[in-house]
Parts: sequence; structure tokens; C-alpha cells
Amino acid sequence: MDNMLGSLPKMDFISICVRDPRLVRDDFWHTHIDYEICVHTNSMCFRKKTSCVRRRYSEFVWLRHCLEQNALIIKLPKLPPWNPFISLRNKDQVTHRMQGLQEFLENILHTPLLLSDSRLHLFLQSDLNIHKMDRCARGKTRYTVAEAIQRSSSGYVSRQEKTSSCDYDGESCSSSSGFGLSVDTTLRESPLPFLESADPELCSCLSQTKTHFSAS
Repeated sequence: MDNMLGSLPKMDFISICVRDPRLVRDDFWHTHIDYEICVHTNSMCFRKKTSCVRRRYSEFVWLRHCLEQNALIIKLPKLPPWNPFISLRNKDQVTHRMQGLQEFLENILHTPLLLSDSRLHLFLQSDLNIHKMDRCARGKTRYTVAEAIQRSSSGYVSRQEKTSSCDYDGESCSSSSGFGLSVDTTLRESPLPFLESADPELCSCLSQTKTHFSAS
């Protein structure tokens, strides 16, 4: 019986965690809060099985806009409302925002169609800023999406951009607080039409995922 259970295929999972709000000073007068996003998965759709990056609220807004433009047939989840007066001193405010960001990503990752968008993967697993994520997804950088994800922390992307007269500004993944929200999701079957910003390897992966669910 144990041998029979051991031979069964494992269900793909994606665990996503939004945690560790951190105050970042932009200049003498301006600051913003960013959050650590940690991913743990066994899905072949992801370049890395574990990763942590930091993102701010405005980057979530950018991501939603990109996905909305690229997948018109899908009604995307909403982000928590923008609050210009949010403060780390108000734990209720911060927890409410993190929960909203968490639920947004959870719903996005429940939709295999959206998983084929390269910008989602760059958002979740690279240190690139908004401008560079968009350029990379459009094939206008010296490095590919896979290289940006796999090697950005090692300095590879930085060296590539220096050779093309661009600056690279990776963000730290240090932790400083105990806030945390986590959820595990499983991939669901959905249609897989062509996407302008889709990564061919991800599309192939999603096709295999769809076949796996049909077979099971």
C-alpha cells in the first residue's frame, strides 16, 4: 500500500507569503513601505523553487495594470485601497494592507493563464524595477527573463546592464519585523490563449500542467 501511494504523482503547489513591512527613505522628505514576498513551490512554471524579493504598493499597481492589459477575458482581483497616511506604527493598517496584497497574489496564482505572463514572474522572483521588468519582458535587454530571475542576485544582470550603459538597482531582502501572512495555492485548469508578454517556456509548462490535471 505504501509503495502504491509513493508512486502517485504529487500535486503542484505554490506557497506565497507577504511579510516584513519595512520603511524605506527615498530622500529627505519622502519615504515608502515595501514588503517581502516569499515564494515556495514545486511547480515547473517557476524558475526558482524558493525566492524572496521586496516590492512596494505602487509596483503591485503596475503588475495589476500589466495583467489586465494582457488578459482581457479575466476579471482581475482588486488591490487594497491606496492609503497615503499608512504608517508602520499603525499595525492594523499595515496588517490590513498585507492581507489585501496577499489575497491579490493568491487569486492571481490560482489562474494558470496569468502564470504565462513573464512580468508576473519577474515581479515575484527578480530584483528588477518596473521599467526594467517591462523592458526585459519585451526582449529589450541583454539578459533574458530566466537570467534576470536566476542570476540577478549574483550580479550577472548588473554586469550585463553595465555593458549596455544601464544601471541596475536590486533591492535588499533583509528582514526586520515579525509581520507575516502565508497561503498555499494549487494550480487550476483554465484556457491558455496566446499572450503578448508570455514566456514560451512558461506556456509549454502550463500546457503540461493542463495535461496532468486532465489525466488525473
